[in-house]
Amino acid sequence: MSISREMNMEKPPHDSGPATNSAHPVHGQKTPKLPDSDPEKLLLPGESASSIPPTANATDDENATGPAVAVGDQEPEVKQKWNESPISIYRICVLMYVFVLLGMSDGATGALLPYLEIYYDISHTLVSLVFLSPFVGYLLAALTNNLIHHYFGQRGVAIIAPTCRLIGFLPMAFHPPYPAIPVIMLFIGFGNGIEDSAWNAWVGNMHKANELLGLLHGAYGLGATIAPLIATAMITKGNLPWYTFFYVMVGLSGTELALTTTAFWRQTAKVHRAATAKATGGKRTTTRTVMRSSITWLVAFFLLGYVGAEVSLGGWIVTFMLDVRHAEPFMAGLTVTFFWLGLTVGRVLLGFVTGRIGEKLAITVYLILSIALQLLYWLVPSFVASAVFVTFLGFFLGPLFPAAIVAATKLLPTDYHVSAIGFAAAFGGGGAALFPFAVGAIAQSKGVFVLQPIALAILIFILFMWFCLPGGLRQGGLERARENREPVGHEIRQGFRMLRKRTGRKEV
Repeated sequence: MSISREMNMEKPPHDSGPATNSAHPVHGQKTPKLPDSDPEKLLLPGESASSIPPTANATDDENATGPAVAVGDQEPEVKQKWNESPISIYRICVLMYVFVLLGMSDGATGALLPYLEIYYDISHTLVSLVFLSPFVGYLLAALTNNLIHHYFGQRGVAIIAPTCRLIGFLPMAFHPPYPAIPVIMLFIGFGNGIEDSAWNAWVGNMHKANELLGLLHGAYGLGATIAPLIATAMITKGNLPWYTFFYVMVGLSGTELALTTTAFWRQTAKVHRAATAKATGGKRTTTRTVMRSSITWLVAFFLLGYVGAEVSLGGWIVTFMLDVRHAEPFMAGLTVTFFWLGLTVGRVLLGFVTGRIGEKLAITVYLILSIALQLLYWLVPSFVASAVFVTFLGFFLGPLFPAAIVAATKLLPTDYHVSAIGFAAAFGGGGAALFPFAVGAIAQSKGVFVLQPIALAILIFILFMWFCLPGGLRQGGLERARENREPVGHEIRQGFRMLRKRTGRKEV
């Protein structure tokens, strides 16, 4: 992860020189505390000399993490703070704006869906291609995020992502023929994907990451809340065609390009490579390396399911309320606003709760409550009740994405964070395309009520994925799982062993 030169305030001026091999003792040897002038101070926050291999030219990917290190042998990790310098504050404020636009991009789709069907005279299956094509963009973002950082740094992300979204929003404002729209949406998906992955990885490794990510994703929820309101009001109250909404998105994305470029202009590829070289002893951590980690894939599939459930609900609520609950068009549009509003409030408020009780326990409780609310939303045939249930459903779904990012930073080595979290976030973001498309394709033949069982199945699936993460339900369990190298599914296997003992069966 790139860290700007102006933010490295912890190091005294006389420690600015490069580290030498003399600062690295024999691997595994406990090192006594050295004075401030010692080159060991050049190690990254959270590293100790005993955790660094004796040579920097190792080529084996398995040596990227090194052996488990006892707690007493590690220097306390000092993470970057969001308010440690004016440029840091500016960057966080810019990212809040960026995530508002990400939310508007995702949130408006559901509100525009019925009007796209009418304007182009197409079926549920064809219109749901607007969800599927961004999936390709997200996959490309997952595979290229690390390369963009390596060759262009965060500056590259800040320029490429808004530009790709402008390439998508500009043609949409001119209402092209429908076959062109899925191709256009691919650029929007790629831009969203690289921003989602890069900025989540950066903020997820900061001090008080739960709270910061909660606010950041709260900004996403705010954008997803206001976008359906703006789009629905423009169409139903202003009698404007659906594509006028993209005039707004073009203007906002142009502003974003200017803001992100100025905020991250100094975060070049050279800065990024220098920071990652310190974490890896000069060895580059590639996407292929982090994809060998089961934690990376587990978090990626968790996010794939979570984002799929979130955007499927947000994308098809309006159609469900119109066709199944027989609501008025404006009231149906308000329902999706309530969902995104609940999601926004949940991310902001519950973000301060999650870190205090532990990510594993908090998300387990939130998911169980979400499953119960999804059942009520499905089975109670009342428009008012559905609006209430879907609002609280959004509230408890809100903190899941930020908590998964924080869990990944606690379970994975520091040098894996940009690549692994970037891959998981972008791969997971593909759920915003894959599952809503599946709902639309099945709804064409079975009816839009299929939204409910599909969303319920996804929530149960990601609850199982969450249980598979090591660390247990106690606070601090994720950190202990990393120190003890607990395998994926450790608690599930322990549970089965206890069950066999209680039932008197012999353990195989």
